[in-house]
Amino acid sequence: MGKKVLVFLAPGFEEVEAVTPVDFLRRAGVEVVIAALGEDRSVTGSHGVALMADTTLGELETAAKLKAALWDGVFVPGGMPGSANLAACAPLGAFYQEMAAAGKITAAICAAPAVFLAPLGLLAGKRFTCYPGMEKGIQGGAWSADPVVADGRLITSRGPGTAAAFALALINALAGPEKAKEIAAGALVA
Repeated sequence: MGKKVLVFLAPGFEEVEAVTPVDFLRRAGVEVVIAALGEDRSVTGSHGVALMADTTLGELETAAKLKAALWDGVFVPGGMPGSANLAACAPLGAFYQEMAAAGKITAAICAAPAVFLAPLGLLAGKRFTCYPGMEKGIQGGAWSADPVVADGRLITSRGPGTAAAFALALINALAGPEKAKEIAAGALVA
């Protein structure tokens, strides 16, 4: 059975950080479901690019599909105000905590680790990275300047320029190192 991942888009998300991992994961054969936080499936990013989600958070809740048992991983792009919009969504925060407690992959990039994951307690006792400067004030986690940090099932990354490396780390965790190497070679990632 194939791996299944949810990605959540909030208004003001960082476009590269959303599209690159979705594209790479799908190339790797991972089923990726894009969910919008609002009622509208069309979500506009921080640079004016609108993406059409497959579903909404509300539709997932109504269909009883917002359960850790149904998914292998979840990730969110950063960007502002996208990360703040993620942090303001209590049902999403609860789902992330459930996924982490179930030992599933929980991932975030750019501002999202600091603005969304840290207040949920998901960086406590973990190594992480985020957009430079956003780590200030985060207590309980160990910040790293590495482009991507995987600590157990938590995967974090720094920003748009590290989106490909972030995507490959997700593929490595979900489909193995050989598949990650294959996708990296095909996409000409150095």
